[in-house]
Amino acid sequence: MIPSTSSSRSLQPLWVVLCAALWMWASLGPGVTSSQDLLQQFEDRVTTFTLDNGLTFLVIERPEAPVVSFHTYADVGSVDEPSGQTGIAHMFEHMAFKGTTRIGTQDIEQEIAAINEMEATYQELLREQSRPQPDSARITTLQSEFESAQEEAESHIDAGAYDGLLEREGASGLNAFTSADATGYLYSLPANKVELFFATESERFLYPVLREFYTERDVVMEERRQRTESNPTGRLLEEFIAAAFKAHPYGNPVIGHMSDLETLTITEAESFFEKYYQANNLTIAMAGDVDPDEARELAEKYFTRLPEGEKPLPVLTEEPEQPGERRVTLEEQAQPFVFVGYHRDSMLSDDDPVYRVLQDVLTQGRTSRLYESLVDTGDALQVQALPSFPGSKYPSLFALVGVPAQDVTPESIEQAIYDELDRLIDEGITEDELERAKTRVRANLVRQLNSNMGLAQQFAQMQALTGDWRTVFENVDAVEAVTAEDVQRVAEATFTRSNRTVGVIKSADDDDEDDTSEDDASEEAMPEEAMPEESSDTGSSDTE
Repeated sequence: MIPSTSSSRSLQPLWVVLCAALWMWASLGPGVTSSQDLLQQFEDRVTTFTLDNGLTFLVIERPEAPVVSFHTYADVGSVDEPSGQTGIAHMFEHMAFKGTTRIGTQDIEQEIAAINEMEATYQELLREQSRPQPDSARITTLQSEFESAQEEAESHIDAGAYDGLLEREGASGLNAFTSADATGYLYSLPANKVELFFATESERFLYPVLREFYTERDVVMEERRQRTESNPTGRLLEEFIAAAFKAHPYGNPVIGHMSDLETLTITEAESFFEKYYQANNLTIAMAGDVDPDEARELAEKYFTRLPEGEKPLPVLTEEPEQPGERRVTLEEQAQPFVFVGYHRDSMLSDDDPVYRVLQDVLTQGRTSRLYESLVDTGDALQVQALPSFPGSKYPSLFALVGVPAQDVTPESIEQAIYDELDRLIDEGITEDELERAKTRVRANLVRQLNSNMGLAQQFAQMQALTGDWRTVFENVDAVEAVTAEDVQRVAEATFTRSNRTVGVIKSADDDDEDDTSEDDASEEAMPEEAMPEESSDTGSSDTE
């Protein structure tokens, strides 16, 4: 049953104390309160349970207001897409808002019959188009039959029914994202509407209907045109990751390649769903004014209907060691950009916390090294380090981004980045820099956990990727244990010329670039073009 107002008030003072402890811990530095002390306080507020079908729930009691935020984490991203089907993870994210056999239809039997006829016709059309000598007359006939079947199928749709149902009951922040590693679905509801979440969320993964698939595919292709093909930075980003990853699917764009999008089918999307949207590949977290006993009862009532399925294998392809520097240069009448990426191990590596410190020392805040040497001097409009790009589940890149100011060449920005990396390798970092980095990591955790949705997202992700939500706090402990010697060691091993990929947008009016020099970042420097834009999620972060 729904928690009463009085029981919510009885819990609230403890949460206020917890928030105060969090902020003290973040601001007063080491020794005030350990993350393990904070973890213990969360232990009293977090309930986890796993259904017989393998679906894990996390219930985080935070009764400050009568609202609950929900995050469904699907352990599938663009990295998992079959060859020739890039973009299908993002495509299914769009489909998940189209409703079910009961929500979003005026006549499900007629709609399904029309969808099946449309798909059969489309499959026949693809076969004819792929023949060595296609029959143009037959293609015209099949195209006409497909469009008629599509019109018939869409005539049975109750458009916007799924979103509308939730929004009428007070849902807010209805959204989704697709990244290289995962797909997430999130929104908040009034606390007295918790059962609505369990009913509708279970139904959209139990009885999905891929309605308007080909119409939505056109929307995604237009999204690609706008974000990538008509956007110089988007084009550079796509070329950059393709150059950096020759074997591993991190080299594929989350939005998908246009030629793949043009031929994605309902049949492929259904197979993708059946493989990756089984109960044991989902993790659901909720935070707010929620009773864990009620949540367990509702989970048993609604989500035990989902089949367990077979847990998909992880990506087994390994990126081979890079034998030499790789470079991509785009000449555009556009804002110059520089991307520099160095291969690194996955988030499970013992050195993962060291990369977080490196990110902080290099670009976090006005006292960071690249901010002082590039932004403060007026040479750059922006600098940023991305500790794990484009994902973190598998070995990825430590990436640096620089945006030159007017009349400053991307070559000079790139060289300045290498100069700072050389200095870091040669001289290491100071204890003050190390302590500032650790303090900011603690403060960032506080910010992430300061909202219901932040809690749900962080805990769901860590539960799915590491098997334990407590990793959120253990990661901070790992950063606390980092030494200046660790930073210098990892920098020296990582920031070598042969380990890097460089992407640059330079003005089409610039002279031809020079060749680069030094053998690694700790020797001389290496000029030439480079420049990208930040992004930890190269796909969609909202639904259409």
